[in-house]
Amino acid sequence: MDTERLAHLPDRKRRELQHAVRILFEEFEDAQKTKLSDKARRGRILKLVLFGSYARGNWVEDRGSGYLSDYDLLVVVNDARFAEQYEAWEKAEERLLQELSLGGRLATPVNVIVHTLQDVNDQLAQGRPFFVDIARDGIVLHELAGFPFAEPKPLTIEEQHTEAARHFEHWFPRAAHRFRLAREAIKWGYEKEAAFDLHQATERLYHYVLLVLTLYSPKLHRLTRLRSQAESVDARLIPVWPRDTKFARWCFALLNRAYVDARYSPHYEITEPLRVSRRLQLLRGWSHDEAKSPVFCD
Repeated sequence: MDTERLAHLPDRKRRELQHAVRILFEEFEDAQKTKLSDKARRGRILKLVLFGSYARGNWVEDRGSGYLSDYDLLVVVNDARFAEQYEAWEKAEERLLQELSLGGRLATPVNVIVHTLQDVNDQLAQGRPFFVDIARDGIVLHELAGFPFAEPKPLTIEEQHTEAARHFEHWFPRAAHRFRLAREAIKWGYEKEAAFDLHQATERLYHYVLLVLTLYSPKLHRLTRLRSQAESVDARLIPVWPRDTKFARWCFALLNRAYVDARYSPHYEITEPLRVSRRLQLLRGWSHDEAKSPVFCD
């Protein structure tokens, strides 16, 4: 771990970060032990990089609003089989969330993205600003020798705007369509259907915001992670889904669960779909008015 480049972090933060890294390695190694074939046991973590606000030194801990910056970690593996859908990362995320809820050795949320070295280097060669930023400003916490990042090839401003416009044309109309479906379901009293459509509209809006502003969005449905990543890109998104009351947190948790539970759980209930719909309308309005071009253009 590059202790010199982590010198800007308080001792408590460095200990937390070391603990989070230890959990990632433990779960990865445990998953390897359960595999029968040699090929399935050849997974390696080539790099682990801290990026985002804790790497830059501008993290936020606002106890009043309830907003806390995440530790953003990029795990680079040697093969696609060990990337995002690998079981180790789901177990690691469960452990990290459990540790966070207990409030012992971990008091800061952890956001983990996993990519192969080939994928990261392809992204750098294509000039994807999100990865260029990590390669330039990220702090390497672990790396194996002989696996360097490719030299970034920055996109021109025109290329960034062209790609951002393409993402707008794909994602924003689809989010708006899901929002209309949700409003219609609310009107007719189909609350579970409304909850699922509200989830889908929110997911699409967060993907849209991330893709337009950074030309990257993780392939996932979990709104908690999408929200954290979007808010780390632009802090003006934080008030859209407030965390300052138990009720506000409960509403977002219900929305987050809707992807599965609104369709399959007989016990799922959402009694405030209109309130959630209003928050989503704020996100939709912000996305349309503010998320117009990549933040890396300037």
